[in-house]
Amino acid sequence: MTRARVGTLLGALGLSLALCGPVAAQQSTTDDLRKEIQSLREMLQAMQKDIQEIKASVARPARPSPVNQIIDVGESPFTGDPGAKLTLIEISDYQCPFCGRYVRDTFPQLKEEYVKTGKVKSVFLDLPLEAIHKLAFKAAEAASCAADQGKYWEMHDRLFANQGALEPWNPHAEAVGLDVAAFEQCMTSGKHVAEIRRDMAEASRLGITGTPGFLLGRTEAKSSKVRILAVLSGAKPFAAFKTEIDKLLAEAEKPDAIKPATANPGP
Repeated sequence: MTRARVGTLLGALGLSLALCGPVAAQQSTTDDLRKEIQSLREMLQAMQKDIQEIKASVARPARPSPVNQIIDVGESPFTGDPGAKLTLIEISDYQCPFCGRYVRDTFPQLKEEYVKTGKVKSVFLDLPLEAIHKLAFKAAEAASCAADQGKYWEMHDRLFANQGALEPWNPHAEAVGLDVAAFEQCMTSGKHVAEIRRDMAEASRLGITGTPGFLLGRTEAKSSKVRILAVLSGAKPFAAFKTEIDKLLAEAEKPDAIKPATANPGP
């Protein structure tokens, strides 16, 4: 290769390098701009989503307070003296772990101190959270079918004690001494679906959307109606119930002086 030819090639290479440098830099700048634009788009989308959520929250009507409302519990299972001065309404879901904690840890103390002594009547309302607890509604049916044979509380206690093994249902029926064939027929017939739905609608009317929820109220004389005076939400300890119950029992000695308590916030 001649010296002139080498010179020509080197000159071409130099020109190529001179041209490539700015082009590469320009490409890098363009990529950076694209990334920034994409980042801004994502931020704008997130802001728009936040604005929509705020608008929805503002537009959403406030949940009604249950305090001072009347609820008829005549069709609901209960334990304790029907004429007790106070009624404690438990709104619960058989698959809810916090509901299970209340049944295991808190209710036994309440039962000993207030239910067995005739001071409080304890009532159970079903609120199966079907979106997250797929077996809760069927469990509520199982308890109601057991009630047909006089074994509601036995089934209630067994289902809460076996929250992780609810299906199949027939072994539970056998364990609590039910006529299994009659129980199975009840479960397949949907006999108690409407009453469970009524419980759910009543909870919604009162603004209760989570479990466990508790309503404390004055038992109206010679009636299945209860005037709600206080609300507790979540798996509260025994002490929280005791504080509210003792206060309302003291006020119950002066019926005309009973005033609705302020609803307690959730956990």
